[in-house]
Amino acid sequence: MEIAEEDGVRTVTFDRPEVMNAFTTDTAEELADIISDTDADEFDALVLTGESGVFSAGGDIESMAEREETTEQAYERVTETFGRVVEEAMSAKVPIVAKVNGDAVGAGLAIAAVSDFAYAVESATFSCAFVRVGLIPDTGGSFLLPHLVGLRAAKRLAFTGEFFSADEAAELGLVNEAVPDDELDERVADLLDTLRERPTTTIGLAKRAIHENLGRGWQEAIDYENHVQSLAYDTPEHEEGVAAFLEGRDPEFE
Repeated sequence: MEIAEEDGVRTVTFDRPEVMNAFTTDTAEELADIISDTDADEFDALVLTGESGVFSAGGDIESMAEREETTEQAYERVTETFGRVVEEAMSAKVPIVAKVNGDAVGAGLAIAAVSDFAYAVESATFSCAFVRVGLIPDTGGSFLLPHLVGLRAAKRLAFTGEFFSADEAAELGLVNEAVPDDELDERVADLLDTLRERPTTTIGLAKRAIHENLGRGWQEAIDYENHVQSLAYDTPEHEEGVAAFLEGRDPEFE
């Protein structure tokens, strides 16, 4: 994977164009490591994108054909690689932006889903294609899709593996927006400008509260929300935000 760092943004480019940027367990582990190492003290956001006009075709089918393992070994492998990508993304203290510059299939679709923001070119095609190779949605897909697109739509996508457009992905809520191909860079840049102006520590706490509360009952969720808010009260970002408001100026977050 290629990594670029500029103006507080770390950009990761999936760079296996010969296989449409498909993921092996090794590349999934590499992505998990990169997400884990993206520190909120150093970066305002993490951008994920693909090389050569493709986001990712998902899992590398050829590497699947070469595997010989028991069910227990498969569980350990998936947990430590694709499963860890989801864990790191869900708990990352910086916002993750999927810049979907082309087709997003299987695990590619799931990585877009687990990102905090996703913007796609109108020419991109999506598919929850796991069923086409006899697999269920992974990389968080079985958990995230129902939350993003609703139960019936999630079942349709998972059970059929049908291909659908970026416009439909936006209508379903899988991506924030489908934009003309030549406007993707500008649209993501505008978002990054906004994120730079916001306190990254606070965003990380908000993300933590939202994700941790996904499976809680409402009373437990409110209690946890109160706990995380108490952590936010004790940050320099909160102090600066209040001072700026009272002084009639724009806040200057570190």
